[in-house]
Amino acid sequence: MDDLALHARRLWLLPPSCGPVRLVAVDGHAGSGKTTFAARLSAALGGAPVLHLDDLATHGELFAWTDRLRDQVLGPLSRGEPARYAPYDWTARRFGPVRALDPAPVVLVEGVGAGRAAVRPFLAGLLWLELDPERSWERGRRRDGPALSGFWDGWTVAERRHFAQDPSRPYADAVIRQVPEGYEWLKGAGATAVTSRIVTEGEPEE
Repeated sequence: MDDLALHARRLWLLPPSCGPVRLVAVDGHAGSGKTTFAARLSAALGGAPVLHLDDLATHGELFAWTDRLRDQVLGPLSRGEPARYAPYDWTARRFGPVRALDPAPVVLVEGVGAGRAAVRPFLAGLLWLELDPERSWERGRRRDGPALSGFWDGWTVAERRHFAQDPSRPYADAVIRQVPEGYEWLKGAGATAVTSRIVTEGEPEE
């Protein structure tokens, strides 16, 4: 059942996890629909800020962005201060102007690896977008076109290696599947949200 307003209310009820912020990760394979889902969830949350991990990764550091995330985002938010980070320009291959991210009550962090082990201690909740990797990558390739086929060849190898070493899905509080009516929320195996459940008892389990 797709009721983003209901689930948004549940996210608001989670205890803060990063200073005053309820930091909620949206993870899944590249091409699984994380960005679209995060945008819709943000709107249901009244315009909650969304941090895209594509802004912290680079061509040479597809998954080696943990230090930047900690120093530029997690550290300031944990102190109740605005985060300041320089988004990476994937065309120019350099970091752009600094951008601010305020310590809102709920902040979404979206991208492959958002639920990695180094980030989970700061999370109020971890959501996993469920779509098998081959279908996800095929969607991504169609979206980006043949000009980026070489990039995708390298990406798929890197993503497989990342999730083999540092999986996120086993720790997800909720597994999200896209259905014709919107999104279906299923209970995950994780227990990131300590005092309140993102998917309540009585709703379908995975």
